[in-house]
Amino acid sequence: MYEAIIIGGGPAGLQAALTLGRMHRRTLLLDSGEYRNATVDHAHNLLGNDGTAPADLRGRGRDELSAYPTVEIRDAAVSVVAAETDGVRVEVAGETLRAEYVVLATGLADELPPIPGLKENWGNRVANCPFCHGHEFAGRPVAVLNASPHAAMLRGMLLPVASEVIVLDPARVVRAESLDDGLRIVLDDESTIDAAGAFVAPVSRQRAPFAAQLGLEVQESGAVRIDPFGRTSVERVFAAGDMAHPDHFPGPMATLAAAIAAGQLAAVAIVQGLSAPR
Repeated sequence: MYEAIIIGGGPAGLQAALTLGRMHRRTLLLDSGEYRNATVDHAHNLLGNDGTAPADLRGRGRDELSAYPTVEIRDAAVSVVAAETDGVRVEVAGETLRAEYVVLATGLADELPPIPGLKENWGNRVANCPFCHGHEFAGRPVAVLNASPHAAMLRGMLLPVASEVIVLDPARVVRAESLDDGLRIVLDDESTIDAAGAFVAPVSRQRAPFAAQLGLEVQESGAVRIDPFGRTSVERVFAAGDMAHPDHFPGPMATLAAAIAAGQLAAVAIVQGLSAPR
């Protein structure tokens, strides 16, 4: 029986494993190999690693975990997570595993507007986070494909970065085409706009079914509701990263730094739970 099982090998899960490993807790990290930023060439806005490829960040994290003998990593997809009276049951590859605690760090999946060309450029010329991708479009026109009230805020955030910010209703966009150094947006009147890139607002959903399996309380955003240390509404179940957010955040924090911090806080709370008198 493990003391903690972590599901998800992104920054939140890796940091949780590192923190638990440093406290010599028997920990298993299960990684399905699916990541929200799989199409991103370079990760940004992370101190000490600005511009590093996400795969390289994960590789470095795994290398660091190898120094801690109580941490085990398996490349496997979990099928079931269930809460039990004395812990948590996890089913993976036909095997049943048990732990005192589980950390869900499986992230979100993004559904883009049904516009041809967006998916092919997602994570490169098409993005949703100006903190992560805005600087790379500096000094050039940028499009915002967003009809919601948030478009005005996003435009204001990008104005100091871009030479021009063009806000478009997605209903007017017929397709997006890759250029050697940017993106061409074709509108319903056959006119075109050439830009360095575009920002869109995807619809995000839980990547894995575990929140539903466990009956976890969720926020209006669809993210799992947690306290500041990642505790969910089910005892012994924690959630970290952009799949969850606490009440004091307006929504999930989709940044690497926030995911790392959430993974560490969840692990700290688990160590405290394991250390309490029994």
